[in-house]
Amino acid sequence: MAWKRVAAASEVPAGEVRVFAVDGRSLAVANAGGDFYAIDDVCSHDGGPLGEGAVWGTQVECPRHGARFDLKTGRPTTLPAVVPVRTYPARLQGEDVEVDVD
Repeated sequence: MAWKRVAAASEVPAGEVRVFAVDGRSLAVANAGGDFYAIDDVCSHDGGPLGEGAVWGTQVECPRHGARFDLKTGRPTTLPAVVPVRTYPARLQGEDVEVDVD
């Protein structure tokens, strides 16, 4: 695994999502009740920015057309999206959020 520090935990408040660049990828990093998740910052429906969406439990909602994705699996949970997006392991190490981009 290749863990990379992406942010301080305080940069991603509970119930929110933020975008970070990691090894040339744009990742949406979400804090769902203190658990951190990383997902590609692109909706598979029309390329919308998931990092500008809302977090609902362990789902993120695309701000364009309302498609939701499971932060754990990347699978869409509502239409109009039907294709999953890639997820990445994320963890809290001390005060830092790290993501494995391999």
